[in-house]
Amino acid sequence: MTTSITGEKVQFELNYNVKTKTEISFHSHIEYEIYYFHKGKCRYLIGDKIYSLSPGDIIIMHGLTLHCAKIFEDEDYVRTSIHFDSKYYKEVLRTLGMEFVLVPFTTLQSYRVNLHGDEKEEFENLLKKMNEHNKIKNDVSPFRVQAGFIEMLTLIYTYFKKALDNKKDNKVSIGKMGHVQEVISFIDKNYMEEISLNRLENELHISKFYLSKVFKEATGFTIFNYLYHRRVNQAKVDFLMSSHASVTDISYKVGFKHPAHFSRVFKKITGVTPEDYKKSLLQNSN
Repeated sequence: MTTSITGEKVQFELNYNVKTKTEISFHSHIEYEIYYFHKGKCRYLIGDKIYSLSPGDIIIMHGLTLHCAKIFEDEDYVRTSIHFDSKYYKEVLRTLGMEFVLVPFTTLQSYRVNLHGDEKEEFENLLKKMNEHNKIKNDVSPFRVQAGFIEMLTLIYTYFKKALDNKKDNKVSIGKMGHVQEVISFIDKNYMEEISLNRLENELHISKFYLSKVFKEATGFTIFNYLYHRRVNQAKVDFLMSSHASVTDISYKVGFKHPAHFSRVFKKITGVTPEDYKKSLLQNSN
């Protein structure tokens, strides 16, 4: 179930108690995310970390770190996810004097805590209540969802307080995160072109050495690792949408100068060659 608090632009999205299994490759997004694992089996990859999830696990993410879930065909996979616009909620919380509750997302970036006992029950009940208000769809229900969400952010702050206290000296500032987002936005718009550190420096007017350091610190990936993942993800989409296009054509389309380089990178990231990946898509469509 999905809800939008403010008109055309989605400021808040709730997907509650989802049981469907959909493989999603490494991805990132601007929105902050709250992910709650209800039951089943899952390995969650965030940057260079792999979490084997247990019921009651809650993960917060600022979204910029590449992440994906590894699911298992014969196991349940039940989760709730919330995506929200950090800028919008920062303004909402500022008027309440509560902007500090977003600190776990900026300081810890991506982090897991396991809830149990009363905390687990309280959090799950709040999720359930928010979803029920979301389904009613009357004049006040969106605001009741929003009120519940603000309460949730205060709970999350308390859950992650110990981790915050242990990581005060390792904080990535909001300003640095803004620079990381500039790099990601630039890559997403220009991944099909030649991108170098010199170009990023010239386009963004920020030192390439600084960008490299901050990007790795924030995402766990180098800039070029992210670029290659972005290109390979796009290649997968293009193989699906343009079944008659050749591997060579797709390699050029997503920004690789040499098809052989594309094949090496594609296999390293996916475990299969682009030819085999394309062949499997054709077989599954028959």
